[in-house]
Amino acid sequence: MQTNPLRDSFDRRLHKIAGPSGLIMFGVTGDLSRKKLLPAIYDLANRGLLPPAFSLVGFARRDWTGQDFEQIVHDAVRSHARTEWSEDVWNQLSKGIRFVSGRHDDPEAFARLRQTVDELDRERGTAGNHAFYLSIPPRDFPLVVNQLEQAGLTQGLPGQFRRVVIEKPFGSDLETAKELNAVVQRVFPEDSVFRIDHYLGKETVQNILALRFANQMFEPIWNSKYIDHVQITMAEDIGIGGRAGYYDGIGAARDVIQNHLLQLLALTAMEQPASFDAADLRAEKEKVLAAVELPNDLSQHTARGQYSGGWQGGAEVLGFLSEEGISPVSVTETFAAMRLDVANERWNGTPFYLRAGKRLGRRVTEIAVVFKRAPQQLFAENQTTLLGENALVIRVQPDEGVTMRFGSKVPGPAMQVRDVTMDFGYGHAFTEDSPEAYERLILDVLLGEPPLFPRQREVELSWEILDPIVKFWEQHGKPEQYAPGSWGPLSAHAMLSIDGRAWRRP
Repeated sequence: MQTNPLRDSFDRRLHKIAGPSGLIMFGVTGDLSRKKLLPAIYDLANRGLLPPAFSLVGFARRDWTGQDFEQIVHDAVRSHARTEWSEDVWNQLSKGIRFVSGRHDDPEAFARLRQTVDELDRERGTAGNHAFYLSIPPRDFPLVVNQLEQAGLTQGLPGQFRRVVIEKPFGSDLETAKELNAVVQRVFPEDSVFRIDHYLGKETVQNILALRFANQMFEPIWNSKYIDHVQITMAEDIGIGGRAGYYDGIGAARDVIQNHLLQLLALTAMEQPASFDAADLRAEKEKVLAAVELPNDLSQHTARGQYSGGWQGGAEVLGFLSEEGISPVSVTETFAAMRLDVANERWNGTPFYLRAGKRLGRRVTEIAVVFKRAPQQLFAENQTTLLGENALVIRVQPDEGVTMRFGSKVPGPAMQVRDVTMDFGYGHAFTEDSPEAYERLILDVLLGEPPLFPRQREVELSWEILDPIVKFWEQHGKPEQYAPGSWGPLSAHAMLSIDGRAWRRP
């Protein structure tokens, strides 16, 4: 029976310690490994949630020794771990650290990896349980998976597990997603494939379900009768940095809307699942994604843009087309927005507006549920001029929490109503340390608990939504320029004004 990640507190749930196991990481030289994955492993060990026999194997082309890699892990942990440093924990963890040098196309390197894994089983007691974390470009997935199979690393003995962890993006469109899945599932069964969407490991994302289904006050009005529209925003105040090689040709829609934002839409719009078991939770998300309809006129209800050069935060910044490694004629979007409708009884007539972009006004990810206006016949028109629409805003990052906006009387003799806010912040309400998303997800991989991981059907439904929009953009002009520090191109604002609405200012 699978555990319920929402029924128990993080501490109670994570007291379920992973059994004897090892993690083999491909792509250990990247920023994700250094800043997130390696520190998360240490934090799990520091919380007492990894077994003494846990082992970590790095695989990369670098000409490193095992001691070199151990120092790399040490430095990453000291710089980015969220828990305090413990020499005893580090000494225990470091005994299980190994490194294998080699290329993804080198069978001899994978033979050495097999030898290392076998040695860990004998010397550390990892019991034949291993997960392969592919923090590598998607183009290398088939090669690595095939090499693992050829080296005999994908099949354990009865009672042992061999799992594969895949970082997004899961393909670049529907066709490539299916091709990638065919390669992976030829070697690993579906229940051994863990597709990482780190947003699903965030505390506030999981709190969407707790907010909706554990509170009587919200679910009765969580429908088109009371909700006017929903805005889902993922804004970054930085540019592409050193990611030109990855980002050019991918863009904002493929990078974050296809996965992160559509997952947020599904969790916001889904029906109550029969339980929080993986099958029930995924089934309800898939129903929502299958019910999503695109707007009739993609030219009016989608928008895309590229940030231009200028000043932001007191510093002069380059435009996207001037970034190192970006073609001056690139049509890759750094901002994307779209209207989507969910064609079911609950949401008929309530649009969902999604937007994501770089070099915007501030860094924020949020879901804003905007309610219809209450009848105002009791009030004179001039008494409610300062009153907007009621809204429930779920802040995913930063400053995780929930804000409610509603009308209240202004103190004084006159009846004047204006907006006020009520705010809940995780940092103020709970003394428990909120786990980093990768901590939760890595532990779930080792425990074999899949509720927080999307399965292939969700991936394909997401691409079915996005592919027609991307193809339309490819056939219609170029992205519109927008100033750094703004909230995107003018076409994004026109997209809502056509519907008589406006983007919320986060």
